[in-house]
Amino acid sequence: MNRTILITNDDGVHAPGILALKQSLSVLGDVVVVAPDRSRSACGHGITLHKPLRVHKVRLADGDTAYSSSGLPTDCVHIGVMQMCGRRPDLVVSGINLGANLGWELTYSGTVAGAMEGAAFGIPSFAISVTTYEDGDIYEPAARFARFIGTQLLERGLPDGIFLNVNVPAVPAEDIREVCLTRLGIRRYPGRVETRTDPMGRSYYWLGGDLPTDGLEEGTDVLAISQGKLSVTPVHLDLTAHAALGEVARWPLGDFLDKTPASA
Repeated sequence: MNRTILITNDDGVHAPGILALKQSLSVLGDVVVVAPDRSRSACGHGITLHKPLRVHKVRLADGDTAYSSSGLPTDCVHIGVMQMCGRRPDLVVSGINLGANLGWELTYSGTVAGAMEGAAFGIPSFAISVTTYEDGDIYEPAARFARFIGTQLLERGLPDGIFLNVNVPAVPAEDIREVCLTRLGIRRYPGRVETRTDPMGRSYYWLGGDLPTDGLEEGTDVLAISQGKLSVTPVHLDLTAHAALGEVARWPLGDFLDKTPASA
């Protein structure tokens, strides 16, 4: 039986990155594209439970069929796995995202959420991004690496609850200095909330942020990208801070039950 590969993203079904990814991975199996009908960047690992989802067949720029969903990337993976693929996919890939997904910003990323949901289904999965926001002829190195890492995952798989987060420098393939296995680094956004006034005189708020501040620690994805290297980070769905369990265990948590009246 031929392999089935499910692709999604958070830039929208007609984004050039998803087309480059689909064309590159098509040599590995039957590719099914299920992606949001518009940009859903920074939506995180959200899922739509309060309204129905619509799915439409669309044509990509190369003439192939894809499925456009009114939902988020997590929704798209659900729909793809349980409806559109026709069978359980062998691989879930999210991307190619326009813009880096590094360090702490993974929690915001709809692209990463797509791979996260694939891992939650127990399917080998990865997210892949190019580290620029300037669109153009930038996807070829990332598309080729997606085919390489997809081949590895189809052959080797991953432990349960783990997916890969890949970031590719936005440079020609010959200028990528190294492929690094990394851990998540520290990336903080200063954040900004602007207050504006609409034509009716009512206040509204526009969230923004300046460029992030990166902690350039050895072995991190943030440092690797700053050095022109390609970063591959294994990410675990278990968000437990195991190192903090001992510290919190010393808190008198049991005192709450001992001192709280039964009627409270």
